[in-house]
Amino acid sequence: MITTSGRPIVLAINDATMAGEARRAAVALAGRLGFDETERGKVAIVATEAATNLSKHATGGEIVILGLESGTIGGVDVLALDRGPGMSNVDRCRSDGYSTAGSPGAGLGAMARLSAPFDIHSLPGLGTASVARLWAKPRPEGRTLCGLDFGAVSIPLAGEEVCGDSWAIDDADGRAVVLVADGLGHGLQAAEAAREAVRVFRETAPLGPAEVIRMAHAALRSTRGAALAVARIDRERGEVQFAGVGNISGVILNPADEASRTSMVSHNGTVGHTIRKIQEFIYPWTSGSLLVMHSDGMATQWQVSRYAGLGASHPGLVAGVLYRDFRRSRDDVTIVVVREGG
Repeated sequence: MITTSGRPIVLAINDATMAGEARRAAVALAGRLGFDETERGKVAIVATEAATNLSKHATGGEIVILGLESGTIGGVDVLALDRGPGMSNVDRCRSDGYSTAGSPGAGLGAMARLSAPFDIHSLPGLGTASVARLWAKPRPEGRTLCGLDFGAVSIPLAGEEVCGDSWAIDDADGRAVVLVADGLGHGLQAAEAAREAVRVFRETAPLGPAEVIRMAHAALRSTRGAALAVARIDRERGEVQFAGVGNISGVILNPADEASRTSMVSHNGTVGHTIRKIQEFIYPWTSGSLLVMHSDGMATQWQVSRYAGLGASHPGLVAGVLYRDFRRSRDDVTIVVVREGG
């Protein structure tokens, strides 16, 4: 199972001095997640280069550093997000030796060599996003869960110490099962409800989306409750089983067809308090499908098709761009994206 670990680090990069702050924060998080000295050094380089690129080329932006847990193995995602001038030729900018700022031009190349995956998306006038993922140790299952790639952003409301949302992905019986939970409100009590939902999910993911919600409904009675959605992707059958209660949005996209957008159905209610109906729905899944699930901390009018090429990018980039451009400032926000592995 993969889930988030610890409080995410969000830093506004307004000048070159913030690169040191990004490096220190990323290394400290990596240390808590079991990275040894060598691997922490890689994290330091990636975080420094990501922050430096923002200050040099985009006149500022945001670094988001997220901790991950895959079983007993820790991981770190470094997202660099800006609304700067963008790049007209991303491949050229990734080449060692190319620079528009008079520097050696090794930044993006170094990030790509030290992380797996590394991906970048940029459009003139809309800005640039990059994602770099590093693990403390090689993961036994390799690149992805069940042949699927994933990306996630989970950020608390400004001023809160903990996020009232949570998420997790499990590979139950060769099928990827995705959970997004949004504790009622925000702060510590919301986080308690979301964490309890993840605990139940760890034990019940193989039972199917509806049963996960039923079990969570009983377990969350002592909490303030949560919105909850569970999607199980079965690649062999070419389908997604989905059940949701509350305001978690689930959407299936086909990047090859910009008009293709299937919104999955959730019922009203609060898990742990009042549920009128728990119902599973079946939706088609193809090799080009993209699953996006998010809490109501993200506005609903988002469109991946607005960004040429984004739908084919790593899911971490999709989550990052949606967070950058559609997050709401009044609540926690969580976005989980899953697609076929590249």
